[in-house]
Order: sequence, then C-alpha cells, then structure tokens
Amino acid sequence: MDVLLIGIAGGSGSGKSTLTRLIRERFADDVTVIYHDDYYKPFDELPFEERVKVNFDEPCSYDTERMVRDLIALKSGEPAQIPVYDYTAYVRTEKVRQVCPTKVVLVEGILVLSERALCELFDIRVFVDTDADIRIIRRIRRDMRKRGRTFESITEQYMATVKPMHERYVEPSKKNADIVILGGGKNPVALDLLFHKINSHIAAV
Repeated sequence: MDVLLIGIAGGSGSGKSTLTRLIRERFADDVTVIYHDDYYKPFDELPFEERVKVNFDEPCSYDTERMVRDLIALKSGEPAQIPVYDYTAYVRTEKVRQVCPTKVVLVEGILVLSERALCELFDIRVFVDTDADIRIIRRIRRDMRKRGRTFESITEQYMATVKPMHERYVEPSKKNADIVILGGGKNPVALDLLFHKINSHIAAV
C-alpha cells in the first residue's frame, strides 16, 4: 500500500486536533492518527512528584526513535505497536495500540516538525499557526476537563516550560512546513487545498 504520511505540528492549543478530526471525518477509514505524545519516555524510574516536574515540551522527553521505527513499518505496509500514555499519572502504560497501515497516516504533535528524522519521512508537513492567547485558553480548558489538572498547575507549567519551549523549538519548526494553516480548522481555503491533496492520493491508491 502507498501510505501518505502527513505531519501536523503547531503550538499546544493551536487547533491540531481539530484539523486532525476534520480530516478523519472527511476520509473516515482511509485515515489513521498517531500522536507524538504517546511516545513520551516512560520516566517510570521517577516517583510521581518528580515526573510532574519533567519538561514534556522538550524534544528529549520523547522516544522519537521508536516513533520513526513505527512509521517506517507503516510506510512499508506492516502494522505497528503504538505505546499508550497515561496523562494523569505522567507515565507510559504497559498497553499498546496496534495500528495497521491505511492510505493516509496523520502524525500529530507540537514537535513533529522540529525532528529531522520525522520530517524526512513526511510526504506533507503541516504547521497550524494560532494566536498565543487563544492557545493558552484552549490548553487550560483541555487540561482541566480531560486531564484532571488544576488551573494553578496548568499556568505554572505554561510559564515554566510550555511558553519557552514553544519559542525555542515549536515556532522555529514552522520553516519546515509545506503548508501553514492560520487558525487551524477555521481556515476553509487551506482545508480545501489539503483535502484535495489527500483525496487525490486516496483516489490513486
């Protein structure tokens, strides 16, 4: 199978997940999604009090080598065993999620365009660009509702690691993008262009 591999990057709360969801809704079973966050290193040697202090917005927090191996397997038509991460315990679980190759594989994460090894695998590199004020509001809502975190812990983490790491790694990775989508899923012109490219690939496979 000829797998189209698409990397979707952008700051935390930029709208990457919305864009991913829209692509999934449009192309259904032809699309599989893999998240860079599932590849956080285990850090199971650290007690919980220390794990929460880890800078998860730095490239060295990710087991990107494993992700590269899994993506190469999918590109080769082979299934991959994707790790499952527990965001409330800040640890990788022993569970895995088997993913079989589909016509399109989306790889979502804030740093996927900052990693050269990943960029070289992607057929299309997308950066979702959204105003910082909107991003922090979205992050607060998400982490409180879905990850059980407090407002104080979210804002402290944002100022200590998320903001400086965005400026150091995420924002500069925009130069590696083939497509920059302003506003994420609320940019119909950019969406149509991306949808057309995906549709052409699916039709040709």
